Amino acid sequence: MADTHYTLHQGDSPLVLSLPHVGTQIPHDLQAAYTPRALALEDTDWHLERLYEFASSMNVTMIAATVSRYVIDVNRPPDDTPMYPGAANTELCPTRFFTGESLYLEGRAPSSAAVQARRERYWQPYHDALSEALRRAKTKYGFALLWDGHSIRSEIPWLFDGRLPDLNVGTVSGASCDATLRSHIVSQLEVQRDFTVAIDGRFKGGFITRHYGRPTEGIHAIQMEMCQSLYMDEFAPFAYRSAHAERVQPLLKRLLTTMLDWTPDATS
Repeated sequence: MADTHYTLHQGDSPLVLSLPHVGTQIPHDLQAAYTPRALALEDTDWHLERLYEFASSMNVTMIAATVSRYVIDVNRPPDDTPMYPGAANTELCPTRFFTGESLYLEGRAPSSAAVQARRERYWQPYHDALSEALRRAKTKYGFALLWDGHSIRSEIPWLFDGRLPDLNVGTVSGASCDATLRSHIVSQLEVQRDFTVAIDGRFKGGFITRHYGRPTEGIHAIQMEMCQSLYMDEFAPFAYRSAHAERVQPLLKRLLTTMLDWTPDATS
């Protein structure tokens, strides 16, 4: 899979798991433009492939970016329209850390032409693969399901006030999936008592959820943004914490199982 800049595990179920922010590669020819701090990749969605490793046994298709979001964010619109008007936003080719400081050395941020080149080389292949995975699922089953997985530090004042709830479900206020599917996912989260939850709060869904979630066309998308404190250390060296992860993995598995158990004609 040369020069694709993602990994793909092909399953044979209606469900596609997208992990767009797990990439840790900054191409060598780009590295000199970044600050030394940027090369530590602190805003990565660390370890999500490991956290969701159980999904392979569920016959789920999984696509994961290998290039860092600092190079290009595949969960942002290609025209760089802000996802959350009125709030702090990161760009298609981010220029700032989540704390607000510059990622790039002075005068080294990418030009419009460089952004376009990155879009063609890194952004487009990810979306081509994701589109194809959803097309395959829909062709076989008559519908497709998309779970867009993310994680983030629990406190980032530049992006949101206070502490983020542990688990943040985004369905674009119900527009990206069938209402019954959304209700089933919400019910699973409401009956558990171990983690705090927000539904369509600060994180309503990024470009992937908004663009592909078209329930009237048979594609149902849900974003999960979770606090990294649930499964890892939030600060360098960003260690994975197995004991923490094992507490949240059963719930994540139930949520994906709920997705797989749902069909478009489900009424309850």
